[in-house]
Amino acid sequence: MDYLISSLIENFGSYSRVRGSINDDWVDRLNHLYTVVLLVIFAVIISTGQYVGDAIQCWCPAEFTDAFVDYTKSYCWIANTYYIPMTDVIPVEIRKREDKQITYYQWVPLILLFQAFMFKFPNILWTSTHELSGLNLDKIVSMAEETQLGSPDDREETIKNIAHFLTRWLEAYREYKLNFLVKLRQRSSRMCCFLCSRRQGTFLTGLYVFVKMLYVANVIGQFFLLNAFMATDYTVYGLEVLNSLASNTVWQESPRFPRVTLCDLQIRQLQNLQRYTVQCVLPINLFNEKIFIFLWFWFVFVAACSCINLLSWFYRFIFSQAHIDYVTKYIRWWDSIQTKQDRKLCQKFTKEYLRDDGFLVLRVIAKNSTDLVAGDLLHYLWKAYKEKNEVKNKEPADVGSNVHT
Repeated sequence: MDYLISSLIENFGSYSRVRGSINDDWVDRLNHLYTVVLLVIFAVIISTGQYVGDAIQCWCPAEFTDAFVDYTKSYCWIANTYYIPMTDVIPVEIRKREDKQITYYQWVPLILLFQAFMFKFPNILWTSTHELSGLNLDKIVSMAEETQLGSPDDREETIKNIAHFLTRWLEAYREYKLNFLVKLRQRSSRMCCFLCSRRQGTFLTGLYVFVKMLYVANVIGQFFLLNAFMATDYTVYGLEVLNSLASNTVWQESPRFPRVTLCDLQIRQLQNLQRYTVQCVLPINLFNEKIFIFLWFWFVFVAACSCINLLSWFYRFIFSQAHIDYVTKYIRWWDSIQTKQDRKLCQKFTKEYLRDDGFLVLRVIAKNSTDLVAGDLLHYLWKAYKEKNEVKNKEPADVGSNVHT
């Protein structure tokens, strides 16, 4: 636990890790890179509008001096304003006015930065913990990617080195005793990826799927977060915009982001409290409206991509035949499966040797380099496994012949 906490702190403080890694897919980057950049840019835009220009302008009575006007603007910005449509009568009761208050516009930059952190957090968790599997996946993927730029001899040597390292990793973390409890644990880990272990070859798989579930939970949770933040039903905001555009040719101002609001303030004069109601303009809501409209459609797009991506990875890990078909496709490139025995051995190679973690590593390498690199790497892994299996099958025969002699 201490190592995990220190690893999280170290990786969070490292710019290269926070910036992102190369051992994920484009849907992950859609969440932790592109969405984060968009949110940070929007936060900077809103912050500039708030602190560089006039965030609020209020129409004050004629008897107000310049000092009173400045005070009114500052007070109304801090104390919140409330929205009453021009066609409605301003309520006399103070409580009804308070129920109409708009409380979010001062905090928009902070909420956008918090959202950016929430989109980045699953990636921070992944980069901080995946090395606990015993494999430096960043280094492996980086080496595989660099093979596309080197000479043919350097490329082949690098792929051989990667294959050699993966072979040692696959053989180092495995169960050498296959009793009933071990087999039960293996089946349980395949059914529930959270029961993962390096020995069972499901550590990386469980962590990878868990991180993808975090991406999905986060992007869906953003709608509920904004519901609470803006005190409105943000989940249907985009649909309302589409319906408004379909029924009106002119852009309609949204009551969620009103530009003209009201503000109540009290000014103490000796023992008397003088209450004023002034009308204010919020130019910043012009930007807030467009930004949150765009974010609604962007979050829907990211959520759809993340859900489809998660389901596709669930399919790949739950159904072992998907593993076998994927591995067989690459091995056939080299015409290395010629007999029925080779096909059976290929199934054993996929299920018992590569297992889920090895399959994941190959998928990640293929997505971040090329299918050709993944095919060459599988060729060397298959060749080494096949030779080792042949030696293992010959040993009993050799022992039997020596005894007979």
